[in-house]
Amino acid sequence: MKPANQTMAALGTTVFEVMSRLAIEHGSINLGQGFPDEDGPADVRQAAADALMAGPNQYPPMAGVPELRKAIAAHGKRFYGLDYDWQSEVVVTSGATEALADCLMGLLNPGDEVILLEPLYDSYAPMVARAGAVARYVRLDPPDWRLPVERLEAAFNEKTRLILINSPMNPASRILRKAELETIARLCIAHDVVCLCDEVYEHLAFDGEPHIPMATLPGMRERTLRIGSAGKIFSLTGWKVGWVVGDAALLAPVIKTHQFMTFTTPPDLQKAVAFGLAKDDSYFTGLAGAMQAKRDRLSAGLSRAGLSVLPSEGTYFVSADFRPLGFEGSDEDFCRMITVEAGVTAVPVSAFYREPGGPTHLARFCFCKKDAILDEAAARLEKRFARRS
Repeated sequence: MKPANQTMAALGTTVFEVMSRLAIEHGSINLGQGFPDEDGPADVRQAAADALMAGPNQYPPMAGVPELRKAIAAHGKRFYGLDYDWQSEVVVTSGATEALADCLMGLLNPGDEVILLEPLYDSYAPMVARAGAVARYVRLDPPDWRLPVERLEAAFNEKTRLILINSPMNPASRILRKAELETIARLCIAHDVVCLCDEVYEHLAFDGEPHIPMATLPGMRERTLRIGSAGKIFSLTGWKVGWVVGDAALLAPVIKTHQFMTFTTPPDLQKAVAFGLAKDDSYFTGLAGAMQAKRDRLSAGLSRAGLSVLPSEGTYFVSADFRPLGFEGSDEDFCRMITVEAGVTAVPVSAFYREPGGPTHLARFCFCKKDAILDEAAARLEKRFARRS
């Protein structure tokens, strides 16, 4: 039999799946995979149920139902002062991962170069490769994860077509500051590069630190695509409703790619997300506040167990350095050990790097779980590591 696609066939099982299987095998509390263990707002779910029963349940418009596309445009205007035409500058996708694929497949040609900031969400690199493009990695280092300007400048050249940024960042849990965004913008404009912005955690920014969309910077609206996620905004990750917003000319090939990728997304879920995006400000601030409290709760527990906890400025995640515990193995070894011996599962941060030289002493923990689960996980770790003294 002739071989399958070399890029996709060569991919291994994701670390999230590997660790989740191990967690099931050992009855471990799974703080590895990033999804809430409680469903989102009841009124949003009820809106979906009502829309499902009222119908129609046939193909909705390919780019998304008008209600949701209008709501997405209004959301950008309301929170960031961005003006987008809902008819030509918004497309609804079946999740943010599809949105990423549509953008990369729609914009890249074989041989183009794409700048990726490490650590990174693990789907970025395979999709860039599948598009026939070449990834150029720029490594951010713990514990502060600051943008390394010299490394970034060196990555730009005449072949650079696109830079993909994620803020708030998974797994680094850092928010790019305005000065850093301005540096990226300057380089994009100088080299005629598109900026693809994964902003799925936009409403999960903590401690009053603002999320600043790249598209708000001078000269960047026409060369920026913004990706959003209802799953993250409403704690409904299984719905897989995402979107891309951007200048009409830049978005056009993305919409064409979406047409032949999934074509459309369930209409009842789209209508419910439109309802949700119109919620008052208290919902969005409350979401961030609740997740910030969970971050603080788990961070305190990890500290009591003896780990050194890194700052977490946003997302669902906090990373911790296990070297103070005296553990001398790799981060993968550590995550396997605590799954088996403590009954708590995390993921190794090295899994979010593609180039050598990344850290191997950090584990990422997910805190978007019930308080009782977070407390039990911390207690199990404390019990396991109490024997070190």
